[in-house]
Order: sequence, then structure tokens, then C-alpha cells
Amino acid sequence: MASSDPIAPSRQLSDVRYEIRGQLARRSLELERQGYEILSLNIGNPGLFGFRTPETMRLAMIENLAASEPYCNQKGVFPAREAVVMQQQGRGVMDVTAEHVFMGNGVSELIDLTLRALLNSGDEVLIPSPDYPLWTAATVLNGGRAVYYSCDESNEFMPDPDEIERLVTDRTRAIVIINPNNPTGAVYTRERLERIARIAGKRGLVVLSDEIYDQMVYPGTEFVPMATLCRDTLCATFSGLSKVYRACGYRVGWVAFSGTLDRAQEYLSAMDLLAALRLCSNVPGQWAVQTALGGFQSIKGLCSPGGRLFESRRAIIEAVAASPFLNVVAPKGSMYAFIGVNRDFFPTFDDERFAMDLLEQQHVLVAPGSSFNTPYRDHFRITTLPDEAQITEVFRRIQIVLEQLASQRKKLETV
Repeated sequence: MASSDPIAPSRQLSDVRYEIRGQLARRSLELERQGYEILSLNIGNPGLFGFRTPETMRLAMIENLAASEPYCNQKGVFPAREAVVMQQQGRGVMDVTAEHVFMGNGVSELIDLTLRALLNSGDEVLIPSPDYPLWTAATVLNGGRAVYYSCDESNEFMPDPDEIERLVTDRTRAIVIINPNNPTGAVYTRERLERIARIAGKRGLVVLSDEIYDQMVYPGTEFVPMATLCRDTLCATFSGLSKVYRACGYRVGWVAFSGTLDRAQEYLSAMDLLAALRLCSNVPGQWAVQTALGGFQSIKGLCSPGGRLFESRRAIIEAVAASPFLNVVAPKGSMYAFIGVNRDFFPTFDDERFAMDLLEQQHVLVAPGSSFNTPYRDHFRITTLPDEAQITEVFRRIQIVLEQLASQRKKLETV
């Protein structure tokens, strides 16, 4: 390689996508630098929309700053891990101890660590489509192969256990469950989760259950922790402070292992090794975990009638219903809506081109649906974090762009 040759990135990155912070987000930043005000609905970042972390959590960090200067144990500070154990036991998962809990710099880091400790080259991981793209990226970067099981809109974005079972091969090592779901807002029924747990147990699959939105559910919906159903295989439950406790910047997440722990000692030792290699995760934020999990759960009010998340969700559902161009399966949990575009009006709709047009013309930033590893290109995701007035304004601008696209199509048909 000559000194003048360009420095090429790793070929492993060729199949890695994260468009939530990709080209559209970079263009949004350019427009902001030019003085435009952008309505950013591409990321679930509560602090940007005025949500605050509970004060008791901030005080817990302040009171423990003196204890935050040294490295802690690679698994995390004991009170934080023990608080996770108590939460799991309160849900009926009795086989977890603090030794089975790892704290991380957000769930994102722990997704990478769990897959790195598990996968050999060519191993397969079953991942939902649509997915949260970090799961696909972490699988690929750790030598694995992402195999998608579909969560169809016609089935309210629920997984099909029969399809999942058909997809299992001798190379399948794990199945990813994202519940409550990002990006669709689906909350999976107990019956479907039980069937998936039985499949995982029968085929020896590790269950990787992403439950970062575990308490962010709307009235009439039951959230079922996957660990309560996994008795015949290993279950890794992921959660953290970012969403339910509105503390994204603290970068505090955890993974708790339960189920067939006796068969997982070598794997857990590999997790411990990887955790030690990065020394430890952010210490100050860990001191907020015990207070968060043991304190008043303010998220329940936000998701109830009159609460801000509930009312923003209602505003989205009403705005979609008022447009002939749009459709949505009402989200039952999380902080997103996965909105579809009526193909009768736009048979050649392209979600990425629409998202860029919306950004350039109306200064609204959304995430194209295909960013979430879908085979179709007629959806986009928005967060439910803006207030009702902002939601109304966003859909007014979306309607303008869709009307322009419909008008352009009519003109082409009459030529």
C-alpha cells in the first residue's frame, strides 16, 4: 500500500447500517448550522423534548461522587446489580443473583459484549424485521449472520412462532426479542412469547430479550418479561435507565442472565473477561440505579390518560386517521410509531427519498422504515416524545409533502 493510497475501512462494515444517525441526520445538522430549526423525530431522546430524569436519581449520583472516582468491579457496583436482582425477583425470576448481572455503558455496549462472547464465524442469530439496527450490526461485526423473522403489519407487527421455528438451523445460536418493540410499538402477547420460549428451549437457543421499554406500555396492555417464561434455556434480559427513566446521557444499562445458568458457566466467564477488558462501565450513573428501580415509577403517569406520552400517542393516531395517505398500527408500548404510506396513492414510494424531501422542504427529520432492515420501503418511524402541538405541526408538514408527491404522480399519469 502506497503512502498516498486512501485508508480503506474494515470490510466488516459493508453490511452495517445505522441510518438513524446517518446521512439524514448529517444533513439535518448542516441545515441547523445554516440557521434552520429542525423538528427532529428520528431518535428517542427524552431530554431533547423537555423530559427530566427524576430528581432523586440525580441526588443519588451527587451523594456518591466521592465513591465514583476509582474503577469499580467489571460487572458494576454491587448496589446497582442487586437492585436489578430485586426487580427480577419481584417479577418472579428467582434464580438471578448479583453475579449474573452486568452493568454497561448503555444497553448498546452490552448487546455487543453478549454477542461477542457467544458467536463464532458464521453462527446465526434470529432477529425481528423490522429490527433495532444495532442488533444486526453487532451480529455482523462479531462474525455472525443475521437471519430475519418477519413481524408483519397485517399481524400488528407480532412475531410468528411457526416461522421462527422454520428458520432455526444447526448454526442458529440465539433469538432476539425486542419487547416492547422499537420501531413498531408492538407489545407481544403472552401466548406468542410462551411459544417462542418453548422453541428456544427445544433447540437450545439463547434468548436475548431487549426490554429497555419494559414499563412504557399503554392502558389495556400487558408486558410479560421473557425471563419469566424461559425455564429450559438461557435468557439474557437487557434494560437500563435511558428510556423509562429519561436518562439517556447517563449511559447506564444492564443485562441479567437467568434460566439454565448451570449450562452457561463458560459463557458467563467469557462475558466477565470481556467486561474486564473494558475495565468497567461509567460509575457515577450506576449509583442512580437503586434509586430508580426502587423509587416512584413516574413513567406510569406519563403513559396514562392525561399523561404526556399518552396524549402525544393519541395525537399521532388521530393525525394519521385524518390523512388519506397514511396508516398506523396504534403503538401499545415504547416511544415510537411506525407509520405506513398508502401504496394506492404512491405505488413507487421510496422512504429514504421521502425522508430527505421532508427534511429539505419542511425541516422535519424522521427515520425511513427500511433503516430497520425491512424488505419494504413504504414506512417511516417517528418518536412519540414531542408534545401534542408539535405532533400536529409535524403532520401538517408531512401532509404538504405527500400532497405534492400525489400531485406530481397525477401529472405524470396525464402526460
